[in-house]
Amino acid sequence: MPEGPTVRKFCSVTSPFVGQRVTKVGGSTKQILLQDLMGQQFQDHQVHGKNLYLAFGCRMNKQGKADNVNTQDNGKSEEDCSLINEPSQSTPETSEETPVRKWLRFHFGLYGSVRANELSRAKSGNKKGDWKDPTPRLIVHFDGGGFLVFYNCRMTWCSCPFVEPTSDILCPEFDKEKALCALSHPRPVCITLMDQSVFSGVGNIIKNEILYLARVHPLSLGSVLPVETLVTLIDYAVTFTADWLNDKMKRKALHYHIYMKEQCENGHQVVKEAIGPTYGLKRLTWYCPICQKLVKSGDAVQPALE
Repeated sequence: MPEGPTVRKFCSVTSPFVGQRVTKVGGSTKQILLQDLMGQQFQDHQVHGKNLYLAFGCRMNKQGKADNVNTQDNGKSEEDCSLINEPSQSTPETSEETPVRKWLRFHFGLYGSVRANELSRAKSGNKKGDWKDPTPRLIVHFDGGGFLVFYNCRMTWCSCPFVEPTSDILCPEFDKEKALCALSHPRPVCITLMDQSVFSGVGNIIKNEILYLARVHPLSLGSVLPVETLVTLIDYAVTFTADWLNDKMKRKALHYHIYMKEQCENGHQVVKEAIGPTYGLKRLTWYCPICQKLVKSGDAVQPALE
């Protein structure tokens, strides 16, 4: 599943189209009405954790008339535009034009992606031997001549993005104290790291990599680990994720330390195991049982935070 750095890369792909108007829409999605995008202006984009938010709408002048809506193209009236958009709360009342918008939230599956001005092509044949290109969930053409293509994603309209910067691993406001308290709970640290309410943007790759870098066994309970170890784990989460984003923006490939490896960097055999909450999703976890010793309650050097 695309993690925080990857989704921010997707966001950068959409940047050149901000301010342009939608002229044509296609795709296989049934989650939204495609005609709701017709004639709308792409006004803004944001990333929060693993979610990408794109704002679409029109502009209303002082007389309450909608601008930038081509009714000849899509048959929508000004009343239709106001039904699928909501006024922005941040626009001053003195503005000549008031933007009305609604946000389209994207959550990407295991292999979701966003492309600009190109379609994805099959890289191998399927089980039947057919070389079938992936089917786009959404294609949006703009009046500037380009288009965006979205694959393997879920989408839904919302009035505003869900903003919790203190939980976003890539935000300067990320709350390390909150993260430390969460990691200190008596449950495996690998499960806490995947909790998006605390570590928004952290996914399976980041989880595996930082646990290895911090030399923490994924099944160690946070409540029996030393506070210093938990702090180190959080620091690795922040630095590794930021470095991954920087590499992505420079088109550099990510170097894996443990993820999908058969041996760790010290030559030890790596264990691959599906781990997750009792009544939740199990995710494949790679770890070295020698470099990442399982800490039991009697091994704790000092108690973690309450």
